Amino acid sequence: MTFASPLALVGLLIVPLLLGGYLWQLRRQRRNAVRFSSVALVRQAVPKRSRWRRHVPIGLFLAAIAALAVGAARPRITQDISINKTSIILTLDVSGSMCATDVSPNRLTAAQEAAKEFVRNQVSGTRIGIIAFANFAQLIVPPTRDKGDLIRAIDALTTARGTVIGAATLQAIDTIASIDPNVAPVDPQIAANANDGERDGGRATAADVVPAPVPPEGYVPDIVVVLTDGANTRGIAPLDAAKQAAARRVRVYTIGFGTDQATALVCSAAQRGADVFDGGPDRGGPGFGTGGGRRNFLDRDETTLKAMAAATGGTYYQAEDADQLRDVFAKLPSDIHNQHEEHEISVWFVFAGAMLAVTALGLSLWWNRT
Repeated sequence: MTFASPLALVGLLIVPLLLGGYLWQLRRQRRNAVRFSSVALVRQAVPKRSRWRRHVPIGLFLAAIAALAVGAARPRITQDISINKTSIILTLDVSGSMCATDVSPNRLTAAQEAAKEFVRNQVSGTRIGIIAFANFAQLIVPPTRDKGDLIRAIDALTTARGTVIGAATLQAIDTIASIDPNVAPVDPQIAANANDGERDGGRATAADVVPAPVPPEGYVPDIVVVLTDGANTRGIAPLDAAKQAAARRVRVYTIGFGTDQATALVCSAAQRGADVFDGGPDRGGPGFGTGGGRRNFLDRDETTLKAMAAATGGTYYQAEDADQLRDVFAKLPSDIHNQHEEHEISVWFVFAGAMLAVTALGLSLWWNRT
């Protein structure tokens, strides 16, 4: 238990002071009492319960003061957020590089299988949303508890050109904001420009990989999972998008998928989609979003992904094959469950103090009625 106003606990000192005064008064009464020739007769004449009930009201009153003093200190307790109270936004890269065959049979198929297994393994009641991103980010499935809808959507993913990691992160924030009143949506002007323009300076540096302090209010239970095999090719820089998430106390977990080995791009007919995300010719140049030839689209930008996770209190994971990716997804529920939420419970102490005070007064009037 923690306290928002710990100085108020000084009020607890009143309790021992009043108790000491009460005990001193009892001793004084004994010294001034009239001496009887037979104490035994007096004890027999007084009901047994009167020997202790006269102390009950003062005991309750002192307990009331203690409860009110603790309540004034604004106590808080920290609770683990159960997985079924968490909304998870799976943000999946469907750029052309996901056709790479360094992960058998290709990266996209491996990612689809791992994501479906993750969905199946969630406890009942967990809401999951899916965002797919290539040259644009698009919400495929709003947060839902229907695992069938989620699995069908994952099976239907198709590739397109480009990689907008930053824009996809902003889309995930807005998705959480639509279901969690504690999360503010992204500024419309920022969101409108998220997909626009090249961002050669969008990569983070090692200096950016610094864990952010935990917000005083803790993190919201909803989280974003970003899986990508490349680097941002256009739009808002991923780290700038992560800062928007951090400002809203939203954790971003990032996964860098694939190897560093150059390989052929082979997708099935079902996975080769029209450019449904880019609305026209790719502005990033040839080669499935290589940024006009300035970047190798098969290279995952680990430094930026690490910086995104660090800035938001999340975790970065690396997965070079299907087994590692399944292990990463298996770790996510425990990481999410370990999120904490603080609740102020001062009202309970104030209520208890008031009830104790009223009870003390009521018993005192009842037992001392004439």
